[in-house]
Amino acid sequence: MTDAYAIETEGLTKVFRTRFPAREFKAVDAISLRVPRGTTFGLLGPNGAGKTTFVKMLLSATHPSAGRAKLFGQDCRVPEARRPIGYLPENHRFPTYMTGANMLDFYGALSGLESTARRRRIPELLALVGLEKWGGTRLGKYSKGMLQRVGLAQAMMHSPDLLILDEPSDGVDPIGRREIRDILQALEQKGVTIFLNSHLLVEVELFCREVAIIQNGRVALEGTVKELTAGSGYRVEAEGVPEALQTELRATARSVAARDGALQFLFAGRGEANRAIDLLRSQQIEVESVQRATSTLEEVFVRTINAK
Repeated sequence: MTDAYAIETEGLTKVFRTRFPAREFKAVDAISLRVPRGTTFGLLGPNGAGKTTFVKMLLSATHPSAGRAKLFGQDCRVPEARRPIGYLPENHRFPTYMTGANMLDFYGALSGLESTARRRRIPELLALVGLEKWGGTRLGKYSKGMLQRVGLAQAMMHSPDLLILDEPSDGVDPIGRREIRDILQALEQKGVTIFLNSHLLVEVELFCREVAIIQNGRVALEGTVKELTAGSGYRVEAEGVPEALQTELRATARSVAARDGALQFLFAGRGEANRAIDLLRSQQIEVESVQRATSTLEEVFVRTINAK
């Protein structure tokens, strides 16, 4: 293991045991992951896949049954290894009687920030997450989206090198999600590593460079978003295709879809696509577009989960 990675796990496993009745449940099963410094990494999976247990082991909130994990080259069980980490849990429980500014001051003190640094940092972060006018308001009056924003500010309070975020955009409106994404992208450009769990796959596709999909505690698929969504084949789109020609094209097409009055034919290879284009043009039918086929991250996710 090397400190070239912000997170590095090797065979990380967590087994839960019950006495009555005596049985075992393997929540995380020999996961080995490498998250390079300064990147954005998404951990994806259905409910119960083991994502939260994996994160808890990174934070030493629960201990592994086997394997090991390192943060910036240090064993995650060492307190010094966890100091440069900011964490936003999915189900946070901030004290509702505190104001936003009070809460940030409290967590800043827990992170070891001096009072002078906290006083300077709090207004900066409130402005960054769009809550500069709400710092003096009790958290009990915050909406869910506002709590997510102030929670993100809490995670950034001590300027961490690694942010671990569990559903950071949950309850946030589309404009707010865009603003949070912009904040995180700016942090990535400064060299901060961002590791997140999210069910908003469109957000993950827009933001993350790499992802891992886990199912039943194991890594089912891993790679860059660009690689995983590259797909294969070619889409040929045309309007006004006669029935007879449609039948001929369907014989070699992988699939056919109707879209805004046009037909999209998906062909496995360039040769099939070129022959289809020649057929269409021979009958004076204009080809609207020819595109290399790609998949969305959601399509990749669904295929991966359904295959297991």
